[in-house]
Formats: sequence, C-alpha cells, structure tokens
Amino acid sequence: METLDIYLLIIAFLTLLSVIASKLSNTFGVPALFIFLGLGMLAGSDGLLGIHFDNVEIARSVGTVALIFILFGGGFDTTWRAIKPVLKEGVILATLGVVLTALVVAVGVYFLFDFSFLESLLLGAIISSTDAAAVFAILRAKGINLKKKLAPLLELESGSNDPMAIFLTIAILQIILLPQLPSVGEWILEFFMQFLIGGALGYLFGITLPMILNRAHLSFYGLYPVLTIGWILLLFASSSMLGGNGFLAVYLAGIVANTREFVHKKNLVGFHDGISWIMQITVFLVLGLLVFPSELPSVALPALAIAFWLMFVARPLGVFLSMSFSTFPFKDKLFISWVGLRGAVPIVLATYPFVENFENSRLIFNLVFFVVLTSILIQGTSLPFVARWLKAEAYKNEKDESIISSPLLYKTLRQFYIKKGSPVIHKSIIELDLPLDFLILLIKRNNEYIKPTGSTLLEENDMLLIQCNSEKRYNKILKQL
Repeated sequence: METLDIYLLIIAFLTLLSVIASKLSNTFGVPALFIFLGLGMLAGSDGLLGIHFDNVEIARSVGTVALIFILFGGGFDTTWRAIKPVLKEGVILATLGVVLTALVVAVGVYFLFDFSFLESLLLGAIISSTDAAAVFAILRAKGINLKKKLAPLLELESGSNDPMAIFLTIAILQIILLPQLPSVGEWILEFFMQFLIGGALGYLFGITLPMILNRAHLSFYGLYPVLTIGWILLLFASSSMLGGNGFLAVYLAGIVANTREFVHKKNLVGFHDGISWIMQITVFLVLGLLVFPSELPSVALPALAIAFWLMFVARPLGVFLSMSFSTFPFKDKLFISWVGLRGAVPIVLATYPFVENFENSRLIFNLVFFVVLTSILIQGTSLPFVARWLKAEAYKNEKDESIISSPLLYKTLRQFYIKKGSPVIHKSIIELDLPLDFLILLIKRNNEYIKPTGSTLLEENDMLLIQCNSEKRYNKILKQL
C-alpha cells in the first residue's frame, strides 16, 4: 500500500508540475511539449527522481492510447466549415507531403551517415508527421491570429498526417524484417484498404454518435463523456481488427460528429480537450522517462544535422512539391514549411523498432528524440517572428461575419403552445434538428420559466418563446410541432 501511495504522489507531483510549468509557454514562448519532455527526463533514471523505466512495450501502448484521444479531440474541435475550403491541400499534404518528406530525409541520412537506405527510409518515415498542438499554443499565447485559410490547413494536416506516417513506418519495418516480402500490388492494396476501411468506419461512427447522444436521454450528465470514450475505443479497435487505420478513423469521426448538433456539445468538446491535454502530458512524461539523457550527447551532432536537413530541406520540398498547383502564395507556403514541428507521434513510432528487436533501435530512438527536441525548441520559439516576417497574420480590420449574420439580430418573436398528441412530446430540442435561425429562447411550464438547452425534453402544454426571421420557415416548422 505504501508503494502505491508513493507512485500516486509522484504521478500527482509530475502532473501538477507539468500544468504549472506550462505557464512558461505563455511567458517565454517555450513550447509546453518541450517542458513535458524535460520533466519526464528529469524524473527518469538519469534525472533527479531516478525513476528507472525501460519498458518499451508499455511506452508504446501508452502512446497508442494517448494518440487515440489526442486525434479524436483534435477532430472533435475542428469545424468542417473552416477546413472545407482547404480540404484538397490538407489531404495532399497529409499523404503525398508525408511521403515526400520521408524520402528527402532518407536521402540526406543515407549520404551523411552510415545507414542503409532502408534504415534511412525508416528514420524518415518516423519523423515525417507534424504536430501542430504546440504551434497553436504558442500562437495563442502571443496573440497571433493566422490568415483565414492557414490555420485550418495546418490543423487539418497535423491531425490527418499521423496515419500515413504510422503506415509507412510499419510497412518499412516489415520490408526490413520479413524474409518474404509482399508484392508492390499487395502493398498498394493494403494501403488503400487501410484508409478505405478506416475512413468508412470513421464516417459511420462519427455520423452515428450525435444520434445516439440525442436519443440516449441519460439521467446523469457524467455518463455522456463515458459513452463517448467507449464509442471511441470501440471505433479504434473495430477499425484495427478489420484491417483499417484506426487513427484515421477516430480523427475523421471527431470531425464528422462536430458537423451535427447534439446534447451537451459544448461541454463534451471541452471534456475531450481536457482529455487530450491529459494524454499529451502522460505520453510526453512516459517518453521522457524512457530516454536516457546521458546517451544523447553521443548523437547530438548527427541528430542536429538531421533536424536541420528536415527543417530547411525535406519539409520545404515536401510542402512546395505537394502544393505546386495550389493557389496559396509563396510566403504562405514558406510559413507552412516552417510550421512542421515534430511531437509525440515520431517518438512513439521510434519505439516500434524496439518491439520488433531491430538492431539499431536504440540509436534510432535517441536520434528521433533529439530531432523532436530540436524541432519544437527552434521552430516553436521562432514561430511568432516567422509569422510576422512572412505576413501570415490575419488583418486586424477583418470583420467578424459570424456577428453580422447572427440570428440574434432578427426581431421576430412568437409564442407557441405544444398541444396534446404532438409528436415532439418527450423529445429533446436537439432531436428536432431546427435551423440555426429558429431559436427557442424560453419555455414556460406550470407557471415556471425554463432556460432551454439541447437536452431539454418538451412536454404537453409547454409554452415556447420562439425567435425566427422567416415567416415561411416558422410556419413550416410549426406544422411539424
């Protein structure tokens, strides 16, 4: 029991210290992820607490679970209307851009170091995906708003390019380790099947989740987050067992679910944002524990060379080649090239060679860890300056169209009574799927006034105070009530 108390005390201390230390990101512009990694290293066997941790399998499992919720949280907080105009560029960057980045990194590593080309390609695949969580944390801390298309493009790319990097890493490991290789046609078929199955299940689960939430009518709000957690895990496991890409599935499910209205939506989005932060802190602390800082100086120079090659050659080439037909101006593409921070995914992927008993696994892990540290420190701290230099910020005099078009500015107010036998009795407001400019402002029930929410159930003889700008739409909807 005493041992458990000690472990709980250490976990509590590290978690609280991570949250407090994240304030440095606001004060000094240091990426929070860098702080989390540093705390993990300080707590490790070479650090102050001396916690010995070298179980790579546990680290990979923790990383996998963390990525599930980080990706879903990212998709769940993504507005489809914002990413729709940049969907083509985002998908190309998340697929072709990742492949090109991995190839260019592999070429540089192959000619600079004593690596075979397949080993170089493996290293390139591991560090080919980006993590924009630190980017937006820094930009928000410095009060920098990106241009209308830049922010959703970076968000879409960073959330959707992890599945491609994971697929490439596993495929290259299989090529290196398996005595009998599948044919090129089989690789292509597996690639399309993974993304087809993962995409189809992600869309299906994402479109179904709001319907389940609206019709569940659970007695306690606390059960709604529990339901979403179970739904996410069911989706990931089902997709993986059917041969699909589970990471793509959960990210897409989050985006699709956010396109619909459902009960407790704002609270659930906030809940999963909190879960994402918990998972980010957990995975970086665990990965920080896994590394031995005393081994990093021996790989510092080659890792710095790889990091600079990635930042100044591989990432820009991947972006400019994959966006060669895009209408984005040169400076915007240059900014997208610089916003290529590496985060949790490359370090998690660096544990895969360990599990497969790959010969140079420790060397690859240390190289990747150092590259990630370099990336989030150099690129992360310089982002505000680069954004201003390349004029990637939004104009301050841009009008907020959401305020101009707000339905609250319309003047039409009406009262409506729900009669006996109405089909909406015992239904929640969110189930009615009302248009945005048809607002139920107040409900009078038994001489009491109720502030309606999406989960409010309508009852017989309820008096509704309704605001709607269109007489025709108002009459049409009332016929359904």
